[in-house]
Amino acid sequence: MQVHQDIVHLPSFKNAVLTIGTFDGVHLGHRQILLQLKAEAERIKGETVIITFHPHPRKVISSAQPPISLINTIEEKIELLEALKIDHLVVVPFDQRFSQMSAQEYIEEFLLEKFQPHTIIIGYDHHFGKGRSGNYLLLEEYSKKSGFRLIEISSHTIAENAVSSTRIRQSLTEGDIDAANNLLGYDYFFEGKVIEGNRLGRTLGYPTANLEISDKEKLIPAYGIYVVEAELERRVLSKKAEIRRLKGMMSIGIRPTLSDGKFMIEINLFDFNEDIYGRTLRVYVKKYLRPEMKFDGLEALKEQLAKDKKDTLAYFHTRIDANRGAN
Repeated sequence: MQVHQDIVHLPSFKNAVLTIGTFDGVHLGHRQILLQLKAEAERIKGETVIITFHPHPRKVISSAQPPISLINTIEEKIELLEALKIDHLVVVPFDQRFSQMSAQEYIEEFLLEKFQPHTIIIGYDHHFGKGRSGNYLLLEEYSKKSGFRLIEISSHTIAENAVSSTRIRQSLTEGDIDAANNLLGYDYFFEGKVIEGNRLGRTLGYPTANLEISDKEKLIPAYGIYVVEAELERRVLSKKAEIRRLKGMMSIGIRPTLSDGKFMIEINLFDFNEDIYGRTLRVYVKKYLRPEMKFDGLEALKEQLAKDKKDTLAYFHTRIDANRGAN
């Protein structure tokens, strides 16, 4: 997949079949649209083109709205779309200037001039241009006089997609990992740099990697204890390299037993004792175990951690048995 972040110098696309959206999550609803995009491109021997925006338009258009937490960083979105074998991803730098384009300018100077589309696949309720004045009907007028094909994504599909992204965010903020992962079609993940902690976990017999999340817009799941798998520095490995998955459990929260009120993301990796300070860890969230709780002292906390580990290992054993049964 070719990624284009300079919209001034775009290549000439071959029979471009394009769609437009934020595609946050690249979830199962999005994938239905992308299957349609790929099928149409294959039918006309064209190229698939996705137009997306960074930063999220909501950050630029209205400062009055609450800040949005994103399912994917732009890097994660690129990775997920590349895995789906899209030909071109155009990341539009969404700023005030771009947001002030009229609907007619958006079509004429952006879509038509820069992409010369053969086909545009878009939702009937898609809006664009200053004040969101452009819509499907305006694109339909241009399609008749400019000669590109316009395919409508049904209102039913649009409604499902809108609900999916919202439901995923809501599920994650409520700790409903099963629902979120089912809607995504993959395990929710995030990355962070391993930083120094107070080493209390090591004292208790459960050493933890403390994570610092660099992208402040990335959505972090609800406070609680989770079953996870983790990978070290995935992006620095070659595509042919075997990526080792480490099993473990994770705590997200303020560690109420310690009463320091400090927010922490702590990962206890099983059968692993390497020094990884300063390295990047990718965490795949598999299952929610329990809410965080305040215990009567460190000994009670240690007993609970032993139970959490037992429950985590039981989860992985169950999954292994289920996979064997499926084979």
